[in-house]
Amino acid sequence: MSHVFHRSNKAKYPKAVSGEGIYIIDSDGKKYLDGCCGAAVSCLGHDNQNVQDAMTDQISKLAFAHSGFFTTDPVEELADFLIERAPGDLDRVYFLSGGSEAVEAAIKLARQYFLEIGEKDRKYVIARWQSYHGNTLGALAAGGNKWRRTQYEPLLIEMTHTSPCYEYRDKKDGESSFDYGQRVANELEEHIKKLGAKNVMAFFAEPVVGATMGCVTAVEGYFKRIREICNTYGVLLILDEVMCGMGRTGSLFACDQEGVAPDIMTVAKGLGAGYQPIGAMLASSKIYDAITNGSGFFQHGHTYMGHAVACAAALAVQKEIEEKGLLKNVTKMGEYLKESLVKKFGNHPNVGDIRGRGLFCGVEFVRDKASKEPFDPALKINAKIKAQAMNEGLMCYAMGGTIDGRVGDHVMFAPPFIIDKAGIDEMLEKFSAAVDFVLGESSQQNLAVG
Repeated sequence: MSHVFHRSNKAKYPKAVSGEGIYIIDSDGKKYLDGCCGAAVSCLGHDNQNVQDAMTDQISKLAFAHSGFFTTDPVEELADFLIERAPGDLDRVYFLSGGSEAVEAAIKLARQYFLEIGEKDRKYVIARWQSYHGNTLGALAAGGNKWRRTQYEPLLIEMTHTSPCYEYRDKKDGESSFDYGQRVANELEEHIKKLGAKNVMAFFAEPVVGATMGCVTAVEGYFKRIREICNTYGVLLILDEVMCGMGRTGSLFACDQEGVAPDIMTVAKGLGAGYQPIGAMLASSKIYDAITNGSGFFQHGHTYMGHAVACAAALAVQKEIEEKGLLKNVTKMGEYLKESLVKKFGNHPNVGDIRGRGLFCGVEFVRDKASKEPFDPALKINAKIKAQAMNEGLMCYAMGGTIDGRVGDHVMFAPPFIIDKAGIDEMLEKFSAAVDFVLGESSQQNLAVG
């Protein structure tokens, strides 16, 4: 009998006991190809010796020194590494234990920045529906997934949400991709004017939307227009790269491919590749200087921020990615993954869209391909595919509520950066078997009647 409070009280989980490259192995010896890095985390796979050695070395010297008293070499070196490669004016790094903590810090930093420069009325945050920014209350309030928000709604601070940039479903007939993107981006300006330009402090967005929509990329020009609007009204642009950043899309920072730089950025997951819990908030020199020249103190903090072993692990991870040229492999294998998904599922009657960038690809499932009608959520198509994929020996990231938080099914692939063509072929073979089991001809009658 287990005394662990698991994610699901009804699920029975196999026990993971070891890792080997792109595989996790359970207590029965069964191997699972990690096609999603858990949640886009384990980007180096599960047995990188150089990272393990860096952690052991740091533990032998010093495991923990509270950031209220000390700095450490791993903290300083990791910050230097990130800022040397960061876009725009990002100049300082605030290390935390995960993505939700990083988002909470970003919300608070945005508010304190405006207090420091004397614009105390700026308190509103605008984000997008169908975004996901974390599960702590502030992060959940910024997120736009209605299913995740519903039961905690009375506890959430008020935030405004605009439409996502979701070309597959929302572009009008006869509208170009560019014009669609500009139309949706301009919703931000409308909300700023409605709330009062002097009252809005920040706009939150994921450059590539992960968990809640399944690797949805924005159309060309969308984020450049968003940046223009933020500049016009003095609103901070906060880009959440917790899932899509740190090389997942083929560049170290996902926003590089959009040609924009944020005022604040959040990263996590692939930063430490799962070897230690770590996240980070990157802030521009403008914001840092405002606090330094004002109160001199960011009124926020966590016990384990800037953890020496976590930073040593993350630095080793990032050096591995850079020194082994793994971002080139992300781009190359990402193209092969997308091409293979299109070849295998492009004509599938229940596959509506295949999208993504780099090793971050999503498949959206529909009841009817022509009309884009989704499945009845009661059928739990995504959950059934995930469960059958596990039976086949494949981990994939499946979610429901793709369209509005309740309706829609998608599956994401975010395999380790070390994957090769043979690994992708195996991944899609297992996935195809799972899809056939759930959506094949023998299952269609059951799906039709629910």
